[in-house]
Amino acid sequence: MQMLVAGIDIGSLSTEAVLLSNRKLVSYSILATGADSRGAAHRALDEALGLAGASPAAVRFTVSTGYGRTNVPFADLQVTEITCHAYGALYSFLDTRTIIDIGGQDSKVIRLDEAGSVVDFAMNDKCAAGTGRFLEVMARALEVDVDELAELAVGASRAAPVSNVCTVFAESEIVSLIGQGVPRPEIALGILESVAERVVSMVKRVGLVPKVTMTGGVAKNKGVVKALERRLGTEIRVPEEPQIAGALGAALIAESKASR
Repeated sequence: MQMLVAGIDIGSLSTEAVLLSNRKLVSYSILATGADSRGAAHRALDEALGLAGASPAAVRFTVSTGYGRTNVPFADLQVTEITCHAYGALYSFLDTRTIIDIGGQDSKVIRLDEAGSVVDFAMNDKCAAGTGRFLEVMARALEVDVDELAELAVGASRAAPVSNVCTVFAESEIVSLIGQGVPRPEIALGILESVAERVVSMVKRVGLVPKVTMTGGVAKNKGVVKALERRLGTEIRVPEEPQIAGALGAALIAESKASR
């Protein structure tokens, strides 16, 4: 029987589970957390196990992370998301020195030293500005899917100013811009630039050190990535599946613990 380790990342909007064997990714799952984070942890692991064709008995060690990490009764260890995202980013790009992680409800910037250890970090978990939730609300105001924002923004010659930090007021600002007849591509670009501006302020607090890796679900939005690259003046690498970085890091820690 193949022996596995598991990493579970419970976020406010989504839960990810990753299974590893000898540092190789075996399977993963991504699903909505919903109102029951404990149930989401079970469902995510069950789905990953099903994709791997494995039974729960094959899992030797489990590490949980994320805001709901204490709600995983089968976890052997809980580890902060800062540490787990560092491990996950380094797995994809070993020379990572700065990590930008934008999730559904929070964003964080992590700086690593040459050994890959966390030196400093900044986190926004009190406000939706600069997060996936912000993008969803703004896209809804524009009556497009959040995935269409980047494509829409390509046609813009300039970015419409979106200055409000508060998501509620920013949504009203978008509605006002639409009412003024501002072209939708310019508004879309303004939205992407607004997210980038909020994140860049955290990067400045931590200190930018190339090379930069971006994780989290928003890393799938090419418009946000490009806006950040323009503002930071550096390339940003994105893992093949950036949303599982936290769970992947948790699984890597689980493997190090299981091998002792």
